[in-house]
Amino acid sequence: MTSERLRRSDRLLVSRDFARVGRQGARQTSREFVMLVAPARIHEARRTSAPVRRIGITASRKVGNAVVRNRVKRGVREWFRRGRGALPADVDVVVIARRDAAGLSGAELEGRLDELARRVSGKHERG
Repeated sequence: MTSERLRRSDRLLVSRDFARVGRQGARQTSREFVMLVAPARIHEARRTSAPVRRIGITASRKVGNAVVRNRVKRGVREWFRRGRGALPADVDVVVIARRDAAGLSGAELEGRLDELARRVSGKHERG
């Protein structure tokens, strides 16, 4: 049984990676989130034979206080941990939380992110 744990290597940690995904990424938006998906850097994708999918999450103070922002980010991480297989292989994903994300329940949050992932995955595969 493989672990579904989100490892350090599954996350975008460096600001230049966030900036690269922002420049190159296919973008989809909703009232609650902005999702950007860009091809992973070649050396990251080629390090293992398994597909590379990494996530970066941002939530500004406009989303809410620290408790609210962290709850939203935990929900996004949980969505990614469970559903990353639905994303294209060898991509980096950045999810930007908007103010309306603070009012979502866990199921609503996952539904919104699933919809954005479907839309951006189709765009990523075509482009």
